[in-house]
Amino acid sequence: MNNLNLNFLSGLLHLSDPTLPIGGYSHSNGLETFVQQRIVHDRQTAKEFVENMLKYNLKYNDGAFVKMSYEATQNGDLELLLNLDNECNSLKCPKEIRQASQKLGLRLIKIFKRRESFSLMEDYEKAIQNQKANSHYCIVFGMYAALMKIPLQEALLGFYYTSVTGMITNAVKLVPLGQLDGQDILFSLYPIMEKVALETIEIDRDLVGLCNTAFDIKCMQHERLYSRLYMS
Repeated sequence: MNNLNLNFLSGLLHLSDPTLPIGGYSHSNGLETFVQQRIVHDRQTAKEFVENMLKYNLKYNDGAFVKMSYEATQNGDLELLLNLDNECNSLKCPKEIRQASQKLGLRLIKIFKRRESFSLMEDYEKAIQNQKANSHYCIVFGMYAALMKIPLQEALLGFYYTSVTGMITNAVKLVPLGQLDGQDILFSLYPIMEKVALETIEIDRDLVGLCNTAFDIKCMQHERLYSRLYMS
């Protein structure tokens, strides 16, 4: 394997590492509400939750924004990136989810700016400081994937992988499930992650932001749960 491939692989592994210290472990993205309401209560319902989030939420929302920010970054189009960031912000109705995404994006920048400086990312940071951008995680992920020359399909697969593993880890703790149950769910979702990554590349722009009303409601209800282990 040549150095170019090694650089791409190491960058992808680092960017999509589920243990990256950006605070993702403290967010359940509404899963805690689903568990407390006994909608997710065993291995099968946990798998259904993660699979449906992947196919009907992430693909049309954060995954689509990874793809579009990746392409805007390749074209050096800061104005489009700012528009995408603000569109993403508008689509995140629950306050906890919106704030979580912003914090994760800021921390991702803080980590990867130590590796290498990119003028486009510096301009995006200035826009954040001037309150013209919101630092959403999916936007920052797509930008760094493009800047580090990670192929789009692999970048999307990495994004979906880290999202899925985060949800499964939370389900193992909250339901609770056995660790091997979590691994079996992950194995079963490999083909779906690969399929959704390919579908995201060809996604219809008019479908981006597809509403997930039940998910938004559960995320809003999380703010008022009697007890909470997670911030969202």
